[in-house]
Amino acid sequence: MVRKFLYFVAFCIVLVISGAIILALFPNELTRLATVPTAPFVPVKPMDANAYESPALWYSRPGIGVNDPARWQPAYAADAIPINASPPPQPKAQRAFAVFFIHPTSYVNRNSWNAPLENGGDPEAERIARVYLRGMASPFNAATEIWAPRYRQATMGAFLTDAPQGRQAIDAAYADVREAYRFFLSSVDPATPIVLAGHSQGALHLKRLLAEEVKGSPVAARLVAAYLIGWPVSMTHDLPTIGFPACAAPGQIGCIISWSSFAEPADPAPVLNAYGSTLALDGKAPGKDPMLCSNPLTGRIGGKAPASANLGTLVPEDSMEKGELRPGFVPASCDPRGLMLIGSPPEMGSYVLPGNNYHVYDLPLFWANTKADVIARAGAWKAP
Repeated sequence: MVRKFLYFVAFCIVLVISGAIILALFPNELTRLATVPTAPFVPVKPMDANAYESPALWYSRPGIGVNDPARWQPAYAADAIPINASPPPQPKAQRAFAVFFIHPTSYVNRNSWNAPLENGGDPEAERIARVYLRGMASPFNAATEIWAPRYRQATMGAFLTDAPQGRQAIDAAYADVREAYRFFLSSVDPATPIVLAGHSQGALHLKRLLAEEVKGSPVAARLVAAYLIGWPVSMTHDLPTIGFPACAAPGQIGCIISWSSFAEPADPAPVLNAYGSTLALDGKAPGKDPMLCSNPLTGRIGGKAPASANLGTLVPEDSMEKGELRPGFVPASCDPRGLMLIGSPPEMGSYVLPGNNYHVYDLPLFWANTKADVIARAGAWKAP
């Protein structure tokens, strides 16, 4: 039983929102023992100049073809469409745009602080990353280009320790993301608008990227929107430093979108406690400052929308490698704390976290609306 318990904990850790929140959710020392590396931190050598020219460092980029996980297009479930009715038409982009997507944590090995990339990397981490991209990057598949890099992500245990090695591992992962982003920019037509998106660890890196690389740069005028999903964004302590406002209306551009999903009854206390005590981008703890809650069914900040407004939830098989779209599956309601509430627990699979936390399903829950949202925002962009 102990071995099975450890395996379950380690698997859940892959799916949770952040290391600090993980610790609150799983206070047992077994979690640390199972995930925090015992080896000394070995400084990660910076990427060689133009390293990201290699197609081997990308899960998704132009030219990969049928093996590109972000280009997957799920179909509507046959029993979700009335007899003799046609499936809802898929929206199509009216403007060329490019997407840079950062996948969440898929590496839980405690042999090193950062995931390896050489020799094909860690096989299980690579497999899980591709599964994540299939479900989380595919809502952006109307883009002319999708770029999703491999990077030396921080292992999950790096978020579970106060030791400096954890911060060093996260910084090393960010450095790879930054280099991949710079190559992405150099490769995309400078007249093309861009979308930045990521989930969990990926969204954490994108928050910093927006503040350090995008804000105040010529690229800022090309930003359609940034989707920072599954990672808390403080309205007071993050957004001013990021340098872009929250998306307050459908079709608004140059803005930030974020949500974190819970079914009801929700028990978010551990998540909120960790969020409130963790330093935001301005170096201050958010306390009770609400998280940004973008409603994916309305394109606005906060508010409620019924399940009938949901164009299609990607309901996965338990392996999460396949799934089908079901319209009207869940509603969306932002509560005063900034949590996204989705009503009674929907049947999405085995990886719902304690407290009815639907973290791993943040994007699949609103797959079709996210696709329509990014298409509309890209269509509203106009060259300066």
